[in-house]
Amino acid sequence: MLVIGNGESRHGIDLDLISEHKIGCNAIHRDFKIDHLICVDRRMVQEAIDEGVNYNSIVYTRSDWAGDYMKQHKRIREVPELPYVGNDRWDEPFQWGSGPYAVLLGAKLSTEVNLIGFDLFSTTDTINNIYKDTKGYDVGTKRPVDPRYWIHQIGKVFEIYSKRKFTIYQKDNWDIPKAWKYPNVSLDNIKNL
Repeated sequence: MLVIGNGESRHGIDLDLISEHKIGCNAIHRDFKIDHLICVDRRMVQEAIDEGVNYNSIVYTRSDWAGDYMKQHKRIREVPELPYVGNDRWDEPFQWGSGPYAVLLGAKLSTEVNLIGFDLFSTTDTINNIYKDTKGYDVGTKRPVDPRYWIHQIGKVFEIYSKRKFTIYQKDNWDIPKAWKYPNVSLDNIKNL
């Protein structure tokens, strides 16, 4: 299973050439055919429906509004329930974004999960998203998003799904966060994908 984030490290990679089942986030449907699309933002769900996301794709969104979209697209589903209960804000389901939910879905669907485009940190002073400056996304000059929530949430998936194998494909010199250092998590060069 390939789980695809929208970090700029995946720029230039033709994901259609990868034969694994794919889980992607938000606007990825603009460029690639995927099997599972995670959209926890209402604008992204509506765009996917309006712009004709592949009707073989399953679109996952928050339970708060999944029912509103089920009438428009026969393959709308709710994102998976969190596999734990925490006491902090970042442990609340509504604080989870599309990326962490995509990793969670990957862990639920497969014993081997490959991640691409989960950059977390920007290498510049501006936002790191392949879709910046496009409809529904921030302008490219905006400051980078603080990745602490993503790091914690994805780290919880790695911890809880300890019998799953996760491989993160990244560019050279990318440091895996301390919260992701589990025996079932490895790092490989994006060139080897």
